[in-house]
Amino acid sequence: MITMSDGMMSKAATMEIAISRNGVSGALDESLEQDLQQVMVSGPNLNETSIVSGGYGGTTEGIIPTGAMKGPAVQFNPNYIGVRPPHAQTQGAMSQQCSSHSALTAEELNRGLAVEKFDLVKKWGINTYKCTKQMISERFGRGTRTVDLELETQIELLRDTKRKYEGVLHLARALTAHFYSLVQTQRALGDAFSDLSQKSPELQEEFGYNAETQKLLCKNGETLLGAVNFFVSSINTLVNKTMEDTLMTVKLYETARLEFDAYRADLEELSLGPRDSATLCRMEVAQQNFQSHRVKYEKLRGDVTIKLRFLQENKVKVMRKQLLLFHNAISSYFAGNQQQLEASLQHFNIKLSSLATDKPSWLEEQ
Repeated sequence: MITMSDGMMSKAATMEIAISRNGVSGALDESLEQDLQQVMVSGPNLNETSIVSGGYGGTTEGIIPTGAMKGPAVQFNPNYIGVRPPHAQTQGAMSQQCSSHSALTAEELNRGLAVEKFDLVKKWGINTYKCTKQMISERFGRGTRTVDLELETQIELLRDTKRKYEGVLHLARALTAHFYSLVQTQRALGDAFSDLSQKSPELQEEFGYNAETQKLLCKNGETLLGAVNFFVSSINTLVNKTMEDTLMTVKLYETARLEFDAYRADLEELSLGPRDSATLCRMEVAQQNFQSHRVKYEKLRGDVTIKLRFLQENKVKVMRKQLLLFHNAISSYFAGNQQQLEASLQHFNIKLSSLATDKPSWLEEQ
């Protein structure tokens, strides 16, 4: 007995029709046409196609409606039936993997930065604690410190010299300010005398003498101001740049010395303790830290020694030139020797004041 399913399967087998490239079906015999018509009539509607979990024509259990078909192509919704095409599955897996990989990379990066910052803060805290402890011990006389007597003496001499040079610089600036006011007063007084000489015929000659004298003093004063300003500028460079740069290196050296003594004291303290495995491990780390700070300390000590020697040579060279200029300019001005004053400035390549007149006054020709 042929069941309905067997009949339908046999009819389905006869539906394999060869299609040519142009879409025209091949020749069909009459039996195939009749079977096809019967299947098309008795079969399901194409607009209500169902996907059957069993064979064709089986029970209705497991039939999942896919909805009406519209358009020339069948719209297949895999998400609706719980099945994803291989290409969609690959894209979804790749996108999910990429997003999880990027999230993991960002998380690892943030974790790495946090660990690095924590290590830096930890090292800074340990170093600060050890240096503070060493500083307090030295201040209260309970700790030992490394001392280079010769270098310490030179550093103290440099600081004392810098304080004294700052005093000289302050006084030289005050002299410049006061002398500038004097020159301005002489210029105003000379202009007043010159104006009165024109408006007072009976005192024209007397006012003229004084006007020319004040103008000559003003001219010489401007020349002297050029020399004093050059002196102040050179002293300022020596004090606030050259000496300050050396003292910055000295500060780095003193910090390195404090760290060196702190880690040296830490190593000595561990050496006096028990020799268990944990202590030996800590001693090894302390020995490495001690050696690194020792190298840093010795390097900065050499840098300070070299800079102090160069500073001494530069200071002597600069001050010899500036003191000679200051002496010649002051003595020539108050001696009234204008030629010697201008010669001093030319000797040190100082530009003369542009306010000075080129033509000598009649009082200079007397």
